[in-house]
Amino acid sequence: MHDPAAICTIIIIVLTAFCSLMGFRDPAFTEKFIFAPTEILACKQYYRLFTCAFLHADFNHLFTNMVSLYLFGRILEVFVGSGEFLLIYFAAIVGGSLLSLWLHRNHDYRAYGASGGVCGVVFSFIALFPQGQILAHMFIPMPAWAYGILFLIGSYIALRRGRDNIGHDAHIGGAIIGLWTTGALQTWAVRLNLKWFLLLSAVSAALFIYFLKNPMLLPLSSFTVKWPSRQTRRAAPQRRNESHDVDSILEKISRNGVESLTPEEKALLDRVSAKYQTRAKSEKPKSDLII
Repeated sequence: MHDPAAICTIIIIVLTAFCSLMGFRDPAFTEKFIFAPTEILACKQYYRLFTCAFLHADFNHLFTNMVSLYLFGRILEVFVGSGEFLLIYFAAIVGGSLLSLWLHRNHDYRAYGASGGVCGVVFSFIALFPQGQILAHMFIPMPAWAYGILFLIGSYIALRRGRDNIGHDAHIGGAIIGLWTTGALQTWAVRLNLKWFLLLSAVSAALFIYFLKNPMLLPLSSFTVKWPSRQTRRAAPQRRNESHDVDSILEKISRNGVESLTPEEKALLDRVSAKYQTRAKSEKPKSDLII
């Protein structure tokens, strides 16, 4: 053991709670830092891949994630050291966000929560102690390696069904990155538990390849993503082209002024403006996707 106390775990919990409370009080704060593919890709706001983990939907969402982070994070930090703990946690956050970005790159989509990082920490624990025990749903004991496999498969099934408001893709991405980052940093654990590590890695690799090759086979349009709107898969290519055209027109205005626009370009701007005005007048969304 390297460190006498899990200081970084406590700091992350305090900072996450503070930022989440700020978001509860100020929706504009949440909107500025929430995970949003359009802003990340079109506006190059890459910080959202990271900052979304410091925001949560409500107190229950925050409490659940922070309790899980405390239970597993303090063990992991004390065992591998603060530096490696931070690397694993934040690599899992970014990994979960990147998988979500790949799957939702053509959708109106918002998500927040630290679950990607928390799942990475849990799977780091599994990589180090595959034959340890984890309480599934807080009361069902099972070997850590078995929990890891069931978690990945269960998350994949839930993602396919799309019947809840949970970002299972970020959970899977964070878990996989947490597992593989720990394996790269703690090679002794891989050698000591090679069978379990290879088994978990095989399931992880199969999911990773599936998502990479077949993202549009997932029922993304059925996700309950209520802010700002849901976007069907069939409409996604049209939206992507429209967004690209609008960006080009705005860039042209910034260079040459409004007078330089053609009648077709002005008509497109009017059409897009009318669409968003109609959306703004619709019912206020009730929730976001939580991760």
